[in-house]
Amino acid sequence: MHRPTNNTNWLTLTCVEKIETMSKKVNPIPVNPMLADFGTGIFVGKMSSEDFQLFEQLEEIDNIKQSHRDEYHLFFLQEKGTTTIEIDFQEYTIEPSSVVFIHQNQVHRTLSFKNATASIWAISNENLNPEYLKLLEDITPVKPLQLNQESFAIITEAVSFCLKLAERKNEKLYYPLLNGSCNTLIGLVISQYLVQSKPFDKLSRYEILTKAFKELLERNFASAKRPTEYAQQLNISSSYLNECVKNATGFSVSHHIQQRVVLEAKRLLYHSNMSVKEIATELGYDDYPYFSRLFTKVSGKTALAFRNKNHD
Repeated sequence: MHRPTNNTNWLTLTCVEKIETMSKKVNPIPVNPMLADFGTGIFVGKMSSEDFQLFEQLEEIDNIKQSHRDEYHLFFLQEKGTTTIEIDFQEYTIEPSSVVFIHQNQVHRTLSFKNATASIWAISNENLNPEYLKLLEDITPVKPLQLNQESFAIITEAVSFCLKLAERKNEKLYYPLLNGSCNTLIGLVISQYLVQSKPFDKLSRYEILTKAFKELLERNFASAKRPTEYAQQLNISSSYLNECVKNATGFSVSHHIQQRVVLEAKRLLYHSNMSVKEIATELGYDDYPYFSRLFTKVSGKTALAFRNKNHD
């Protein structure tokens, strides 16, 4: 593999040297590990369109463009140009002064990077402030967030500080300094997302129970398919749970369960060689024909049609 020129930035050097380790797949969905050089479990870098072109020249671009999960939480600050990404089969074009958070469970890929400069940082669960980790779990999934001028300036300064610390590996307190600064940066981003959501003490009873239901759903969608199972865990009746969820979201409990199951099915159809029947079993359905009908009803196409379309 050719080595980049001396003026290639730090992110490019690291990524080009280690990118082959990122492309290794873990069945059934590719998972990018935290690279060996980032023994701290923290990564901060900057990427430009020139770097993206370098990946193309080295024929390593598929490692960026192929859908995958990460074993870390990923943050992306768009400074110039536009980046088009796909997160769980939803396409987003990120404009300047925007930030996006991608949870480690979300499947994503980069589609284009046009005249762009972006800062990127990632952190493992072990290094993330526990309070921040809980908040990230609560707000997931989120869309790219447009920042106002003041917030963008503050976050940009925080990124610049983290980048400088990341280079000072001989510092006696290198790890705690990098960890603390990166968590501060993440806290700033979370605070911007929280501005858009209601404070917990302002949530209605309906909204509180809906939030609790969604947390349970994320952990149990493969094993619990009936509204009554979630209602029992929340110590309320299924009819009241349905009333709460429908009032808060406009959709029934069953709708949310089906949507979450089908999202996971799409991920497996796209990223694995498992048959539709095997995927049905993986997601807790012994009745394969029922699962096939459910997928078609929710997605608007059969499971095989979805797989074929997305593999064209």
